[in-house]
Amino acid sequence: MTFDATDIALLAALQRDAAQRLEALAEIAGVSTATAQRRIRRLREGGAIKGSVAVLDGALLGSPLTFIVTVELEREQTPLLDAFARRAQGEAQVQQCYYVTGEADFCLICTSPDMAAFQALTERLFHADPNVRRFHTSTVLATRKAGLAIPLPAPIAR
Repeated sequence: MTFDATDIALLAALQRDAAQRLEALAEIAGVSTATAQRRIRRLREGGAIKGSVAVLDGALLGSPLTFIVTVELEREQTPLLDAFARRAQGEAQVQQCYYVTGEADFCLICTSPDMAAFQALTERLFHADPNVRRFHTSTVLATRKAGLAIPLPAPIAR
């Protein structure tokens, strides 16, 4: 998939605020509303836009704690890796799950209302799994930056 200046402008605007009205997005990109709508549909269908979400404040909504957890598995066969990933994906407290290189096999970003709820998560996800060799937890003291925005490529002239 190639991206021209219009695509990049629309993607940048949507990364800043996906709730913008179509008319505002069209103006930012310098195109008609119909063109902006058609381009955004193409970007969604092509997979460049995976979804649109509201970013919520966990502290205000009862989940003020964030943890970064690295997990090392005993055996790394594909079915066992997939099984762990599915279990992590099924936990609401797991916000992000990455299969990584290095000493750990997975890195998880988790949120929790309190330590008791996080401990219950560790029991379900790590202690109850005989394939988890060990896990290390870092507690986030302060968030300095959080987001999913990615640097965008230079546009290709059409």
